[in-house]
Amino acid sequence: MKLQEINFNFTDAINKGALLSVLDKDGRKNTMTVSWGQAGILWNKEICTVYVRPERHTFSLCENAEVFSLSFFGEDKKDALSFCGTKTGRDVDKFEACSLSHTLQNGAVVFDDAHTTLILRVLYKSDIQPEKFLSDTPLSFYKSNGFHRAYTCEITNVLQK
Repeated sequence: MKLQEINFNFTDAINKGALLSVLDKDGRKNTMTVSWGQAGILWNKEICTVYVRPERHTFSLCENAEVFSLSFFGEDKKDALSFCGTKTGRDVDKFEACSLSHTLQNGAVVFDDAHTTLILRVLYKSDIQPEKFLSDTPLSFYKSNGFHRAYTCEITNVLQK
């Protein structure tokens, strides 16, 4: 299924939070809540760009993975999204702690309770560079943390219930 074929407002959905999940080449997996991202067309492909700070546990896994999933849930998983956005996978198994049942499909984590999942294949990654900002506004998001790495990914599949 293609992104434009479904009834789905990406901007609203990502703003509410989604789980970015990764299974790296060494078999390590983690999930984290993200609320920044874009979806559209680039290089004649449907793409999604997600952002991860280098101090996050998920970052090292993302650096060692070719495929991610981005999963969207209903209000019933609001607590799980909050938990996965505030706890680190270094200290806790978020899948177990939040009772997030899932399967692996072609190297991607697919949650049973997600209403929509984007399967993403990494095409390009780039660090946000503060010297490239044309205004001071974005700098207010980086008071004490590292600058995000942007992962631009091809949307290879859209799963929707």
